[in-house]
Formats: sequence, structure tokens, C-alpha cells
Amino acid sequence: KHRKQLTLAFFCALTSFCVSQATLDEGYLNWSLTQAETIAQSTYQDGKVGSRVLLAWTGIDTRVLKTERAQNYKLRATWFTPEVIRGSARAAQLRSRLSADETRKLVAEAETAGNTVIMVEIDPNQGSGVIPDDWEAFLQPHGNTNPEAAIRGKDNSDLRKVRALQGVRQRNYDYDRFWMVFPLLDDKGKALLPPEAVEVDLVVRIYNREGTVQWTVPPSVHTLVSQLQVKRATP
Repeated sequence: KHRKQLTLAFFCALTSFCVSQATLDEGYLNWSLTQAETIAQSTYQDGKVGSRVLLAWTGIDTRVLKTERAQNYKLRATWFTPEVIRGSARAAQLRSRLSADETRKLVAEAETAGNTVIMVEIDPNQGSGVIPDDWEAFLQPHGNTNPEAAIRGKDNSDLRKVRALQGVRQRNYDYDRFWMVFPLLDDKGKALLPPEAVEVDLVVRIYNREGTVQWTVPPSVHTLVSQLQVKRATP
């Protein structure tokens, strides 16, 4: 309980103020541009898919010298939580002079039922600029050691057209963008991010290398999961 309180305090500090459910419902339409942009960028993380491969039998950490593939990959990720979607939509409203109804439609368009979206940006470094088609992304509770607890993401390139899922940061064209969709419930309605999950990791695997970025799970995500479970259980 104490750890959850500290985590919530950290998240509130990260976004400048704590976003209540009531604020998410309609209050986001009153956010200033500064507030909207701060919240829209609050889940942005950067990292790297490693440049070294460990030879376990020798303990030697050595660089891969093959030139047909990159030695490492720069990694960026933005998790479109409910508040990040609303921050992005509100920023779009203020910039493009949209009505409240048009802004609500941006939010509704971005929220895919039963899923959460992470925009993953990858820039190959030190070698070939090709990103293999079979790269993978997983969302899992922080510290997870059970492969079955990892949620596999699915790329949906159509989401690049959804304005509230484009983010508010200036685009860096060195990075290729991917919109990875992760289900929040399994086929039986079980939460794939359990209520006790305080932190989550995004694990990106390219060839035999992995990179990880980490987030604190905001209360809005657990609320969304609960709402989806109630909806799934309702005849």
C-alpha cells in the first residue's frame, strides 16, 4: 500500500498535477496548452536495444561485427494512456481551433475497445538501416519472469492516421514509427495487467537483442481495465 501511494505521488509529480477520473471525463477540455502538452508527453521514454551479445559460456561481452544488420537500435516509446490521449486531443483542439464535440471524437477515435496503444520509434545505429519485419514488442509487469504474463503487441499502421495517437513531440525522421496495440483483457476477461501491477516494462526484441523502457501504471489504466471487465461481464 505504501509503495502504491509513493508511485501515485510520483505519477502526479510527473504530470504536474494528479488527473482525477472526473478531470478525464470532461475536465481535459479546460486544460491549458501547457498542461495538455505536459500530460501528452508524460509517458515518453527513450532507451536502446543493446549493441552487445553475451557469450554465456565464456562470460565475454562482445560486439557483433556483421554489417548486414545494425549493431544497436535507438528506442523511443510513448504509452497512450487515457490522460495522454486526452492531452494530445486537447493540444490538437487548441492548435486547430476544434470544437468540444470534435475533440471528443478525437478521443473516441483513439480509444480502441479493450486495447492500449504504445507508439514505438526505432532508429538503427552502427550498421544497416534495415529494421527486420519479425521484431517484437511485449508489455509486462515490471520484474516479470513468467513468459505467459507478457502481452504481445500487434502493429497497426492504420493508427498513424489517428490524430490523438500521433503525440505532440516534434517528429524525428531518423526514427521509424510503429503503433503497437496490446490487449488489456484475455479471451476470458482476465486482466492482463493485474491490479497489483504498479510498474510495467515494454520489452522490444530485435534479432537476439532486447531493450526495455519502464512506466508507472497510472490509476486511469486500472480504472479502464475494471470498466472493460464490467462491460465484458454484462449480458
